[in-house]
Amino acid sequence: MEIIKGLDLEIQKGEMHAIMGPNGSGKSTLANTLMGHPAYKITKGEIEFEGKSMLDMQTHERARAGIFLAFQHPKEIDGVTLRSFLLSAYNSCVSEEGQAISPIKFKKLLDDTMKELKIDPEFANRSINKGFSGGEKKKVEVLQLKILKPKIAVLDETDSGLDIDALKTVSEGINSLRSGDDKLTCLLVTHYARILDYVAPDHIHIMVNGKIVESGGPEVASKLEETGYKDY
Repeated sequence: MEIIKGLDLEIQKGEMHAIMGPNGSGKSTLANTLMGHPAYKITKGEIEFEGKSMLDMQTHERARAGIFLAFQHPKEIDGVTLRSFLLSAYNSCVSEEGQAISPIKFKKLLDDTMKELKIDPEFANRSINKGFSGGEKKKVEVLQLKILKPKIAVLDETDSGLDIDALKTVSEGINSLRSGDDKLTCLLVTHYARILDYVAPDHIHIMVNGKIVESGGPEVASKLEETGYKDY
């Protein structure tokens, strides 16, 4: 079944683009396809990152190239602690010239970042997402984002299931990576406009039935608040 149909999107370095749309419009399919999920097959077209094709790159190769996906429904991984997972990922994707960071130095980095995101430091010793609430899982996604510092982040409905306090914390974490000269490039996938009260995308796109049907600025989100998706 064809899900995404002739989608054309270009994101410049340092920009944040938000894609909004009703359920079943293809937003999460797009996010997973960009990361190389094997369940999806690209039959036509191209995906380029920094001038290079990604079509033949495996998921781990895309991650090492600097692409990050925050999941809509983060998985639980029993038996692997959050600390060991992040240390391994950091040494694989971030450490310069193949020099692994020491566990002691990494512990300070992790503790400081968890404090910033209001995450209990004891969570670092627990299995990934095991027994975490929905909000805690989303905070851990942003924790990974801040630790790994990718070149581009694809955030698949990171705001779903968050109460107002968790939404503010997650948004502050995203915004902290979007300041300064080396701003995070970001594709934010969302169903509701409420996160746009806390993060300010440069461009907003409406996706319906696998296609982008409208693009613009904040006025697009304002229109959605008034009319919903029925006009599309």
